[in-house]
Amino acid sequence: MARKNALGRGLGALIDDADREKYEKIGSINEIDIGMIEVNPFQPRAKIHEESLNELASSIRQLGIIQPLTIRQIRENKFQLITGERRLKAAIIAGLKTIPAYIRTADDQAMLELALVENIQREDLDAIEVAISYQRLIEECNLTQENLSDRVGKKRSTISNYLRLLRLPAEIQLGIREKKIGMGHARTLINIDNPKIQIDAYYRILEEELSVRRVEDIVRELNRKADRDQSMAERKRKLNNDFVTLQEHLKKFFNTDVQFRVNEKGRGKIVIPFETTEEMERIIGIFDKLNA
Repeated sequence: MARKNALGRGLGALIDDADREKYEKIGSINEIDIGMIEVNPFQPRAKIHEESLNELASSIRQLGIIQPLTIRQIRENKFQLITGERRLKAAIIAGLKTIPAYIRTADDQAMLELALVENIQREDLDAIEVAISYQRLIEECNLTQENLSDRVGKKRSTISNYLRLLRLPAEIQLGIREKKIGMGHARTLINIDNPKIQIDAYYRILEEELSVRRVEDIVRELNRKADRDQSMAERKRKLNNDFVTLQEHLKKFFNTDVQFRVNEKGRGKIVIPFETTEEMERIIGIFDKLNA
């Protein structure tokens, strides 16, 4: 299956009733003009890494917004951000004019919690929708995972597994929403640390129609290879550090610029250069003293 440059319009493409009334009840998703949203002055995030922001903006251009913002209306046609500052900034960089958002009022926490918990019980939700609802309950209703477990009647480990899905690249999250892969595949991909390798594995699942069991085998092998590569890199770093220490010692000992030439297998040469015959004789004299 060939990769697509654009996998759709993100979250907006997943909403069937796009012509519904502009601002609906709590818990609904609305397309809001970005110019109407102001950042919360009490936002705890102090700094957002520019490179990370640009990467997210690039993803948004291709995939759209996967996880909507949460905002509150402070006056007519004016909203204040509650959660999602990074997504908002990246959307502005990406050139979006509108952005999907949940609207809530300042005093509706109990109603919001009730709506979200009720929403989670729906049978037609995909895993990402469930994960987003869990995340909103934690962030907006100030719940711990233990509190959330009591509210929704799920084990904490189950909640944790859903929340971990939100750490997957947006491309894979969209694949989950579009039911291209299931929860089992997604949970297995989480065990890969490198996002690029996660995406490569995701497309391999689609192209080869791999079972969850087969993906688990592939991930184990990828992780074993990553461990081997890391171990080899650490050994190489240690070897390089040892060579540097020895090189500095020999430079002082021979009072000349001793050089090391080492290949990847650890084989090499120690070169003691000299400029004149007198300098060569001086170095030979040092060896003679060592052999005396």
